[in-house]
Amino acid sequence: MGTKSVESEEGVICIFPMQVKDAPNTIRILEIYRNDEAYQAHLQTPHFLEYKQGTLHMVKSLQLVAMEPLAPEAMPLIFKKY
Repeated sequence: MGTKSVESEEGVICIFPMQVKDAPNTIRILEIYRNDEAYQAHLQTPHFLEYKQGTLHMVKSLQLVAMEPLAPEAMPLIFKKY
């Protein structure tokens, strides 16, 4: 999941799904984009739209939480693509 986006979309830095240890039916997905334009472009890609349609029956709730990095200068060290 997310591999195609990271490989083919310049503005997609990271898409990293994780399972909540004490609630294995709960999934959190960490997504990092270069900017809001990259995120909006990602939402329009055929592979995202296919993923979204294919997982609608699995999603019980969806909450998007906007975040700001505390140390943006560290991003290039963590993510070479950035």
